[in-house]
Amino acid sequence: MKKTYLYSLASLVAVASLVSCKSKSGTSDKTGLAYNKKEYGGFQVNNKFKRGPGPGLVEIEGGVFVMSGSAINVPGEELSNYNHKRETTVSSFYMDETEVSNTNWLEYLNWIRTNYPTDYEYYYNELPDTLVWRRPLSYNEPYVDNYLRHPAYQDYPVVGVTWEQASRYCEWRTDRVNELLLREQGYMTSFKDLNGSGNTAAATTSTATKAPFNTDAYLKGQHDDKGKRAMKDLSPGATASTTPGGNGAPTRTVRLEDGILKQPYRLPTEAEWEYAALGLIGNTQYENIAENKIYPWNGLGLSSAKKKTRGLILANFKRTKGDYMGVGGSLNDKGGLTVPVRSYMPNDFGLYNMAGNVNEWVADVYRSKTFEAADAFNPYRGNYYQDYKVADAATGKIEIDKHNRPVMTPAISARKQTWAEKQASSTAAAQPAVDSLGKPVAQNTYADQRGYRDKASDLYGETTLINDKSRVYKGGSWEDQAIWLNPAARRFMQQDESTADIGFRCAMTMLGASEIRSFGKPQFKPKNQKAFNGRKR
Repeated sequence: MKKTYLYSLASLVAVASLVSCKSKSGTSDKTGLAYNKKEYGGFQVNNKFKRGPGPGLVEIEGGVFVMSGSAINVPGEELSNYNHKRETTVSSFYMDETEVSNTNWLEYLNWIRTNYPTDYEYYYNELPDTLVWRRPLSYNEPYVDNYLRHPAYQDYPVVGVTWEQASRYCEWRTDRVNELLLREQGYMTSFKDLNGSGNTAAATTSTATKAPFNTDAYLKGQHDDKGKRAMKDLSPGATASTTPGGNGAPTRTVRLEDGILKQPYRLPTEAEWEYAALGLIGNTQYENIAENKIYPWNGLGLSSAKKKTRGLILANFKRTKGDYMGVGGSLNDKGGLTVPVRSYMPNDFGLYNMAGNVNEWVADVYRSKTFEAADAFNPYRGNYYQDYKVADAATGKIEIDKHNRPVMTPAISARKQTWAEKQASSTAAAQPAVDSLGKPVAQNTYADQRGYRDKASDLYGETTLINDKSRVYKGGSWEDQAIWLNPAARRFMQQDESTADIGFRCAMTMLGASEIRSFGKPQFKPKNQKAFNGRKR
């Protein structure tokens, strides 16, 4: 039984009130001191925080599912294309409604050309490889020149992008979304005031730093740009501000604690992607899954059973070795190669093309048996922990590169260091260790198990084609047959390679409560705290 999710305005209000459930009194329940008051030390707390997705994202309520539970068992065939079946829990998160399109990528390229007009290397490195369309025995040359840039394909998924390019796009998108939030809400100089035109696409430079906005650098205090509605600084020692509209009151930049900035866009983990593709929430009621799936839709077939669309293929894939789109005059999936990113019917999470069209990069490093040993909660292989490189220990400013992005260094500890350890490591970083021949000695790095009892990289090119740069992709494509449409199916490719049938979509971590919509569901209701007047309860 399929359960359709429709929510009223009242339910959304209820969700907002639940998510933002804080101490409405604005007073600490542990010290009795008032928040947001200069006379009490100026400790500021956002009691009105309401979470929500960034542009392009939809909410995915997490839960338990069987990783590779949708795998198709063929008698006598080894299930090498699937993960080890294992019960897994995925946290709630956000995910792109559609794949990233050619227009989305051209916006990225235009931003680079506008902000770094003479940095030809930067622009070149982010160009998709349009030569992926070439085949020795196929006439695809028109796509080499037209697929990325011609308006006929503007809503089609971008292809020819590597895992590395996709990851950098996620970082760039994070900065553009957060900059828009800060400028449009008046916490930074507005786009209109910045360039006098009101054209938000053209204005992307901080007046203070004369460099493009970066979220990490901003949070580290290295974008001293305050707009007409800059945050009030309630610290007792704060000095008067010259911010326009600040009326002389002390102001400050936005902090993470203010809850205004969005979390980073990123590639989804393999577990997140598979969970979202299945969309079992549509078949679930009272913790019972009425019907499992082998595709992002219900049933065993690949075509629609509805009267108006009966017989139409439900995804863009290759039905046989030579049938890419059906018979002329009655085209079936209607796509010889890719199709627009909003094609066919979305799954029960509202996601388009989670099967077919293009395969999609996910964040994980590939190993054939990852999920035999991976954590049962938010499993992921690919962690590589890093720290900001400090430029000035006295002020805490971080080092930034020529594109105004933080310079990262390998993490040197799995835990918070003592003050003495921190000072010692800073000194060691300033004077890198060298061996007897004067060559730098590799620093200790705390990462995941890729370097622990894992010799795949050492044997790469000899007995295996897998190493630490092998990344998972999933979903099937216009060039694949139906077996690859199963959400459990997985393949891999090197992170610096690309093809004409791999694209991507972004995800974002959801913070706070796991339950997204609470309307109509039973809840425990905590009692309000008792008032405290400084003398007695």
